[in-house]
Amino acid sequence: VKDNTVIKIGDEKILTKKLAENEKEAETGYIKLNWKKEEVKREMASITIENKSKVPGFGGVYWQYFEDLDKIKSNSGAVLSVSKELYLKKNSLKGDQLEKITSKNPLKTGDLVTVRLVITSKEDMEFVHLKDMRASCFEPVSVLSEYRYKDRLGYYISTKDAATHFFFDQINKGTYVLEYEIRVNNSGE
Repeated sequence: VKDNTVIKIGDEKILTKKLAENEKEAETGYIKLNWKKEEVKREMASITIENKSKVPGFGGVYWQYFEDLDKIKSNSGAVLSVSKELYLKKNSLKGDQLEKITSKNPLKTGDLVTVRLVITSKEDMEFVHLKDMRASCFEPVSVLSEYRYKDRLGYYISTKDAATHFFFDQINKGTYVLEYEIRVNNSGE
């Protein structure tokens, strides 16, 4: 790998200090590189990989970071977008009704809440993982992992301690609505 593959992030060749830190794994062909936040620069968004051998290679690149929820802004030009809405599910004579949760209708312990995720894709995509975090006062109603198919979209759903994960083999161009239920198990402000 290290002699036949040149990886450049921005203008910097990676086969130097960073690769030396991962020397023991380099012989297996597996390389994982991490940077501290003070090392990250805007130019690093441009990545070039040159394979000098006749053997094909494969890999993945992702940029992960954490941000306070109130600082996240919508990007209308994004190829893939997800919006999340929470609804209080109420029983009535007309059947189940969903009422959007606002500060004017606070939740009580035992309330059933419907989480609605609206996914909009401007292009066909493959192998997408969506992690939907939930507040500590909520517990999922369904905890079994399973494959689901709804509105031309197949996905695997897996519930964990603090989040519900959705795994998509393929998302075709379009808008999709996914819903699942959670229950309020603690009161609070």
